[in-house]
Amino acid sequence: MQVLHVCSEMFPLLKTGGLADVLGALPAAQIAGGVDTRVLLPAFPDIRRGIPDAKVVTRRETFAGRITLLFGHYNGVGIYLIDAPHLYDRPGSPYHDTNLYAYTDNVMRFALLGWVGAEMAVGLDPFWRPNVVHAHDWHAGLAPAYLAAKGHPAKSVFTVHNLAYQGMYYAHHMNDIDLPWSFFNMHGLEFNGQISFLKAGLYYADHITAVSPTYAREITQPEFGYGMEGLLQQRHREGRLSGILNGVDEQIWNPETDLLLAARYGRDSGE
Repeated sequence: MQVLHVCSEMFPLLKTGGLADVLGALPAAQIAGGVDTRVLLPAFPDIRRGIPDAKVVTRRETFAGRITLLFGHYNGVGIYLIDAPHLYDRPGSPYHDTNLYAYTDNVMRFALLGWVGAEMAVGLDPFWRPNVVHAHDWHAGLAPAYLAAKGHPAKSVFTVHNLAYQGMYYAHHMNDIDLPWSFFNMHGLEFNGQISFLKAGLYYADHITAVSPTYAREITQPEFGYGMEGLLQQRHREGRLSGILNGVDEQIWNPETDLLLAARYGRDSGE
């Protein structure tokens, strides 16, 4: 099996929340279990600096401008980078500027992330293509939609780390992101008259996972579903929603070696 994780951050290269922790640990754990796993990230400045061995795979003209696909390694994990300086080489966080205003072209920046994830399944890298595209949170939510538009060349998984962030954009951007207008309806990526990247992931993915069994149950309820509970209830009935408890990276969270602890200890010792 060949798995591609599509995401916007990865610890310790770049972190704004728990999403990065998962991507910092899960691919390596899958590789250790014998799964051929790689990660796709935007080439944000911190990420690009952290992978100095990245080499050009291909260049492509896209709806969001010219991009270069790079490939390198970080801690034994193969990493693809979308090098598009006009979109990603900016100060501030991955999502907003130094004044905390969301970048006005985020719709293009993260539609491109999903598009490249889907293109990987049809040979963007001629030497490697995934059987499973695993998209994380709204930033990568369009990946399953692009896969659907391409005839499902790979299976897709969408993980909800935080349902509250939905990636909402005006409907007219359907003209900009290289998806058919037929996808813009209640049985698709439309939500309250806008494009919802999150709903795209929930609707088009073959399977949805949440970061714990409890959270998977909670998001099917109106008080925690942020308007998506009906769709999530349907996916639960179909057997397409699972809760998988996040694990920990034992190399990082190790009380025997953690220098931040006042006193280190092991399973059989208090020293």
